[in-house]
Amino acid sequence: MPEKKIIFSNHAVKQMFQRNISVEDVKFVLLNGIIVNEYPDDRPYPSKLLFAVNNERSLHIVCSENQNENKIIVITAYEPSSDIWENDFVTRKKQ
Repeated sequence: MPEKKIIFSNHAVKQMFQRNISVEDVKFVLLNGIIVNEYPDDRPYPSKLLFAVNNERSLHIVCSENQNENKIIVITAYEPSSDIWENDFVTRKKQ
């Protein structure tokens, strides 16, 4: 099976630049991250939120997959905030 092509949305590129998140960081999360949440009703493709720790840095990546074209679309990337997430950065705090 050929490797999936990674496409970065304009929003993702802007956020990655502002937050000093590299393409390598994103690839690490895509390959090693755990699924925090899935959004099957998102359009044009279902999306998911992934979490991983890379170089002692916690990261969330939101991405979707175009299976017909073998592409992963990175929607955004950020460091999860302890204001919103429990210490595991996988469990959202109750409001």
